[in-house]
Amino acid sequence: MAGIPASVVAAGGLIGGYGIARWTKRRELGGVALAAAGAVAAREWQRRAGTGAAAGLTGAYVVAFAGSHPLAKKVGAWPAVFAVAGGVAAASWAVAERGRA
Repeated sequence: MAGIPASVVAAGGLIGGYGIARWTKRRELGGVALAAAGAVAAREWQRRAGTGAAAGLTGAYVVAFAGSHPLAKKVGAWPAVFAVAGGVAAASWAVAERGRA
């Protein structure tokens, strides 16, 4: 993952996964993108911050995905996806990237 922060990969997985599912009308394709980005981000979180942090951030990624569904009923699909993606990116940055070059 040379040069691409895990926070960007994770946020991109949430946004891209939803976008792929919506535009192709194939939820499973969106799920593949979501899972692939999550795996890449988790590997980088583990490398940078350790196993415990990686487990916590991976859990946050899954909760964000699940939480975007009820949130979408209140604010709309895209705003919900962007909100949870921003939350995961911020958590990733705070735990695994802050202060690193």
